Amino acid sequence: MKAQKTLPAYSRKSKSVSSTQKKSVTIRQSKPQVIKPKIVASESKGNSRLYNSVKKLVLESKASVAVTINQQLTMLYWNIGTMIKSDILKKKRANYGEQVISNLSVRMTREFGKGWSKSQLWNCLDSVETFPSKRIISTLSRELSWSHLRELFYIKDAVQREFYLQMCRRERWSVRQLRERIDTMLFERTALSKKPVKVIKEELKLLNSNKAASPDAFFRDPYLLDFLGLKDVFSEKDLETSIIIQLQQFITEVGNDFAFLARQKKIQIDGEEYYIDLLFYHRQLQRLVVIDLKLGKFRAGYKAQMELYLNWLNKHERKINEAEPIGLILCADKSQEHIELLELNKGNIRVAQYYTAFPNKTLLKRKLQQAIKTAKTKTEMKLPAGSRGKK
Repeated sequence: MKAQKTLPAYSRKSKSVSSTQKKSVTIRQSKPQVIKPKIVASESKGNSRLYNSVKKLVLESKASVAVTINQQLTMLYWNIGTMIKSDILKKKRANYGEQVISNLSVRMTREFGKGWSKSQLWNCLDSVETFPSKRIISTLSRELSWSHLRELFYIKDAVQREFYLQMCRRERWSVRQLRERIDTMLFERTALSKKPVKVIKEELKLLNSNKAASPDAFFRDPYLLDFLGLKDVFSEKDLETSIIIQLQQFITEVGNDFAFLARQKKIQIDGEEYYIDLLFYHRQLQRLVVIDLKLGKFRAGYKAQMELYLNWLNKHERKINEAEPIGLILCADKSQEHIELLELNKGNIRVAQYYTAFPNKTLLKRKLQQAIKTAKTKTEMKLPAGSRGKK
């Protein structure tokens, strides 16, 4: 009987695997290799151009559809208002209009659902009272929505209403922006409001025809800078920095046609360095606008400083097709007699007050109305005796 060979101990261990080792053994499978298609640079650019072209076409179509829908709705409401007005005039009875509106609202709501309240039908009637010409309302409906027009119905003064209408067209205000500007008395804050009615109407005609109007239509006094969040004590640098941080809101307040160019623009004159606080370009006026920020009251020396800036820009920065640069000195308080004696607002320098906290609306309204009345009285006094009081 042959003796069995016994394997060495180390040989047995090398051939056996413990249960613990078995658990730790994992079978690695190689992942299938994904071959990504190579995109040629020219092909990628071509796809981007195609996408942008299609996207532009879609957006233009959507905008065109929205304009068409708005026109149709506006003309529908205007025609309804015309019919209501005609029916009311036929009866000539007291309170008949209220009765007609109420009954019509009930029947229209029953038939067509929401959207035909009494207030909506009154708005239809107001549209006819405000814009009696079908041609005018048809033209306006291409640029302004029914919601824009509805805000204008509440303005009873025809000159003020025309101002907001034309500025809304020119600066493409949203409904919210239009409402805010009416609420903050933008018209009363413009230099234009202090002119004779005849001059205001002439300026508004220029705006309507998309021709260049005078700066009086675009510059304001005071400016409401409550959105800057500045407290009682701050420096000129704080004011300037806050404006830059809130630049979009600042442009909303000063006007959408202001385009920001530079902050602390350095200029050299006879080897001396000067710094312009803020430099803008006004698209409608087609001129550079310097804004100089001051903390206290206006001082006579500010005029010479601004003239230096404007003359330098006129010599070195002004383009051939541009008008002369114009300056705006923003002060925490105005010195009205200084401004009048220096005849600042007659040239290319404007002085305006700013508020970093929204003032009491009643007091602001009273102050603005008094300023308009005073300005118009002074204008009347300068006119020849035979032309006074004419509009």
